[in-house]
Amino acid sequence: MALYLIGDIQGCDDALERLLSEIAFSPSRDTLYVLGDLVNRGPNNVGVLQRLMQLEHSAHCLLGNHDLHLLAVAHGVRALQAQDTTHDILHHPQRDAWLDWLRHQHMALFAHDVLMVHAGVLPSWTVQRTLSLASEVEQALRSSDWLDFLPTMYGGPPHVWHDDLQAPQRLRMILNALTRLRFCSASGEMDFSVKESAEHAPEGLMPWFDVPQRQTAGHTIAFGHWSTLKDTHRSDVICLDDGCVWGGCLTAMQLDSRERVSVKCPQAQAPSPTA
Repeated sequence: MALYLIGDIQGCDDALERLLSEIAFSPSRDTLYVLGDLVNRGPNNVGVLQRLMQLEHSAHCLLGNHDLHLLAVAHGVRALQAQDTTHDILHHPQRDAWLDWLRHQHMALFAHDVLMVHAGVLPSWTVQRTLSLASEVEQALRSSDWLDFLPTMYGGPPHVWHDDLQAPQRLRMILNALTRLRFCSASGEMDFSVKESAEHAPEGLMPWFDVPQRQTAGHTIAFGHWSTLKDTHRSDVICLDDGCVWGGCLTAMQLDSRERVSVKCPQAQAPSPTA
């Protein structure tokens, strides 16, 4: 039995098919963890969702910011952006089935001694706290009144976590940390103004995983979302977004051996990898 992590697929089903073939993935034997941003910006979003759904219990998926954006667009909460490519889902006869499956995926997972999120973890959160807070967002998305939750995902503040935060600000901050975080201050104040590599951290900010006395220190954390990050040269931080949709690669990592396998994913156009 092999365990694999895969980074941001973003609608690149051809690359996903080739990658699964390259690692000889067997649904009856192996397990796949996909770290969010399953859809958007790539050419075949329906294909990705179909493939992952067909893998059933052998694939465990996180939600990323692009997946949540699709849910919001589909229900009139957000407008389509110029670079969005999710028309194939939005106009598909089975769109409701795809969207229903999507909203039942995870916001965070802890398996095989690895904490998995799409983007980041605030320095004051322990592993257990992260999973508990992620569960709050999952419950909102899976509830019968989930459509009322969608508009509250947007609106900016707060940027600093307090345990006494209440909905909707509480859920919005949890969601922003798990799906958008790259940089924050030593006190945990989030910043979304810079999307470049870690070397471009604004004054007073640092990558979330470099914050001193981070409560998840000592645990391995796997994430995607940060295609410009490149190699951190750390064993406890695993970033698996290799910019597939931007003309980079789609990468899988075998969890036990830490061996990485990548397939090239050429795109007809290459938008900014910081989008």
